[in-house]
Amino acid sequence: MNHDEHYSDDYIEGILAAARVFAFVGASANKSRPSYFAMKYLLGKGYIVHPVNPGQAGKEILGRLAYTTIADLPAPVDVIDIFRNSDDALDVTRQAIAEKDRLGIKVIWMQIGVRNDTAAAEAEAAGLQVVMNRCPKIEYGRLSGEISWAGVNSRTISSRRPKLAGFGVQNQVLRDRD
Repeated sequence: MNHDEHYSDDYIEGILAAARVFAFVGASANKSRPSYFAMKYLLGKGYIVHPVNPGQAGKEILGRLAYTTIADLPAPVDVIDIFRNSDDALDVTRQAIAEKDRLGIKVIWMQIGVRNDTAAAEAEAAGLQVVMNRCPKIEYGRLSGEISWAGVNSRTISSRRPKLAGFGVQNQVLRDRD
């Protein structure tokens, strides 16, 4: 896949609709960090999120037990979400590839500002989908229409009624997860 181009909405939505469990590598307990509020958002959408941070291992972040490494995670994990710098993404990706069969990993997702073409090539060669320089929280909000509530252009024009979740106030969902 050419990661220089714009990812199709179907590609991103397919990943977010099929995924049930994320592992946030580089998760933070600091409430002002992007990983914290992305994790909080996805938990609110019904995903299971495992924080991975050796400095927080054994402690809880948003009520979820933090793990030291990907190798310590319980199965299943659908998406490895990398909140580390671009150089570290290769090592994290290699750890994920080593554990992909045990955990059932399907996707390597690199956060905004994180891009590593070698990691992407190795992940794709191992049969994983890859997203770089994107945030699942932002993409979920954009694709569900929630982000437009804040005046952000979602680049989508539709007369389709939004799907509402069975909980929360104005809690929109992408589509029914498989």
